[in-house]
Amino acid sequence: MTLSVFDLFKIGIGPSSSHTVGPMRAAFRFVEILAERGILERVGRVRADLYGSLALTGRGHATDTAVLLGLSGERPDTVDPDGVEALVAGIRSQREIRLAGWLATPFREATDLLFHERESLPQHPNGMRLSAFGTSGEPLAVETFFSVGGGFIVREGEETAPQGGSRPLPFDFRSAAELLAMGQASGLSIADMMRQNEQVLRTPAEIDLGLERIWAVMEQCIERGCRAEGILPGGLNVRRRACRLFRTLQSGSGATDPLCLLDWVSLFALAVNEENAAGSRVVTAPTNGAAGVIPAVLAYYRRFVPGADAEGGRTFLLTAAAVGMLYKRNASLSAAEMGCQGEVGVACSMAAAGLAAVMGGSNEQIENAAEIGMEHNLGLTCDPIGGLVQVPCIERNTMGATKALNAARLAVLYGDGTHRVPLDRVIETMRQTGVDMQAKYKETSLGGLAVNVVNC
Repeated sequence: MTLSVFDLFKIGIGPSSSHTVGPMRAAFRFVEILAERGILERVGRVRADLYGSLALTGRGHATDTAVLLGLSGERPDTVDPDGVEALVAGIRSQREIRLAGWLATPFREATDLLFHERESLPQHPNGMRLSAFGTSGEPLAVETFFSVGGGFIVREGEETAPQGGSRPLPFDFRSAAELLAMGQASGLSIADMMRQNEQVLRTPAEIDLGLERIWAVMEQCIERGCRAEGILPGGLNVRRRACRLFRTLQSGSGATDPLCLLDWVSLFALAVNEENAAGSRVVTAPTNGAAGVIPAVLAYYRRFVPGADAEGGRTFLLTAAAVGMLYKRNASLSAAEMGCQGEVGVACSMAAAGLAAVMGGSNEQIENAAEIGMEHNLGLTCDPIGGLVQVPCIERNTMGATKALNAARLAVLYGDGTHRVPLDRVIETMRQTGVDMQAKYKETSLGGLAVNVVNC
């Protein structure tokens, strides 16, 4: 798989990359396939069957809404979050969906959007099957998709098909060891090697513009979250806290506290993940459940580190993406496969690497920071209460962000790049831990906090 920094950082909506963004993309792609085959106009009914984790926590993760949006021709990066509620309400009240945004088709959720909570497809815990039928009920098409984490989707039959550009990359790494060796041979930083890879597909100006847009959406999300008040949707009655914390910090209260900067970092993470829980616009980084970690650490750099600038921000994102690619290629970004170590753990590792890079760290120190970031998230479970991306998810992002700061400081300020545990071994350990982890701790809401805390 050929990966880009813009695969690791995708603009979408909350609350989940695997349960919202991925299913929306799959449903959109299904309608595209119908159009490509010339059978869209013959469709008289569509049905979506959700399996495994998509079924177990899909309602809390807005998978039903995502499927309706995708079938309606909406995409995660362009859909208007403020218009989602009205669009979905219209489908439900009229019992009709407009496929691709124009073809009126009868649709009843009770029979056309099914959650198979006791059945999982063998290829991946996040499976969905989309079917189209003619006006007389005859089958027209069936496609199976898997939402494999971070908004990535795989269509059945294309699991090993090449993705992305086919042109060779100047630095085509598959492991951290290869990346470090390439850096030593070329004399380039991780960010510079990533930039040269990106230039195979885009101009330097396009790369810079894309990275600035990613940061702009992250920053806007932080700002919205710092001003929004009220109760988050879903029934847990979780009250937003970022706004109150923002006011407290703005007032200067506690400014003499040497740990006050950590409160700002926690604020940034809270703001993003409260927005994510509300279904607002976020950057999948590399997932939605962990969407607050990287923006929080990058905001810390942009606002509090002397000499911080836009170029440093681009270096941060390019470096973080390189580390994210290693997890994507050699393990998984899916909490349904890895538990939360595959989401907040990976985001912490990526953020630590990005911060180490802008602190002036060598490639070896960056790799060390990434290794520390994951090593202390190994075994982290995913057991969201009520199937919602709220408890413990929102606070967990503050923990991931502050761990990333500490990891970068340990690696750059107090280390020289030499360390006992290589990043590649930690990634493989994460993968093995995810495989060994009981299914009830992997985004099913069947274990852990989800069953030990009363949801009422």
